[in-house]
Amino acid sequence: MTSTLLTNIGQLVSWDDEQPIREKAALVIEGDRVAWVGSSSVTPLADERIDVDGAAVVPGFVDSHTHLVFGGDRSEEFEARLAGQPYAAGGIRTTVAATRALPTPQLRVRATRLAAEALRSGTTTLEIKSGYGLTVEDELRSLEVASTLTPHRTFLGAHVVPEGSDASNYVDLVTGPMLEAVAGVASAIDAFCEEGAFDEDQCRRVLTAGAARGLAVHVHANQLRPGPGVQLAASLGALSADHCTHVTDEDVTALRDSGVVAVLVPAAEFSTRSAYAPARRLLDAGVSVAVATDCNPGTSFTTSMGFVIALACRELGMTPREALHAATAGGASALAQRDVGHLRVGARADLVVLDAPSYVHLAYRPGVDLVRSVIRRGEVVR
Repeated sequence: MTSTLLTNIGQLVSWDDEQPIREKAALVIEGDRVAWVGSSSVTPLADERIDVDGAAVVPGFVDSHTHLVFGGDRSEEFEARLAGQPYAAGGIRTTVAATRALPTPQLRVRATRLAAEALRSGTTTLEIKSGYGLTVEDELRSLEVASTLTPHRTFLGAHVVPEGSDASNYVDLVTGPMLEAVAGVASAIDAFCEEGAFDEDQCRRVLTAGAARGLAVHVHANQLRPGPGVQLAASLGALSADHCTHVTDEDVTALRDSGVVAVLVPAAEFSTRSAYAPARRLLDAGVSVAVATDCNPGTSFTTSMGFVIALACRELGMTPREALHAATAGGASALAQRDVGHLRVGARADLVVLDAPSYVHLAYRPGVDLVRSVIRRGEVVR
């Protein structure tokens, strides 16, 4: 097994319990794992040596909420929003029609291109949702495309009621033939609990059916207005409640007490000119928080976790340290992954070498590509 020493690290963010951030550090990779972390002044021998010349090294980003498998383009909708038209959930149906019309090879090429773009920007762990097919065949092929890119594949058949269907009959389809078809491909299930999409009872049916098939649970919750999504997530023991833009004090308490991770997606709020999630309030209450891109063609067409970190600091009131933690360890918690999102001994060797002396530059220099190198599973991929 080949070992590699990364040395002359100006600042190493490992999230180690005793010393989460080290100055003048070094790290040894053996195979695809972190084998040693310590001072650059005294290091073990290794087969290979990489001098990062004082750069900061951080864990690979964990993007726990994306919609990368889709067809079409919604730039006209984006332009309309900039002219003052408000966002509504119905825009999803535009992408559904385009996705259904796109042959699988082209669907795969588009998703692969976006996943590669995310990797170049430092995202080493990626979740991908379906939800733009909304037929048994199209949801299955969307998840099959996602399966070529990530082990974290979320079935989002309950994204919106498709044209020509009523909610009751469509939920029967989602919890019956559609779930039966995708259960062997998906690792999790999600539902959009929102006026204009699905109500609490409908989401509960979908999510409990998925949980009965062994799928982890996520909930699109409280995005456009206050609603039952967060409380539903808490009652079901979901891994995450995503968006959490409009939450009550009772919702915050439920998130904290249940341990459900609040996945915040500030790029969606940036794109839609919507209110931002109350990250400061959640953090101060002791809620576990993650940030994610929500990459999708309608409301957040970005794969850049660096951009999300900058927004989290500027618009959500998070400190750079909190934002980076939310983009790494927080995302890992939202996916129930213990060996990513940190660089403690035994972690998967997923890391980003920044073209900067400190992780703070991720927020300090917004819009700048600060990724010098990416290592995933011990291999240099950028």
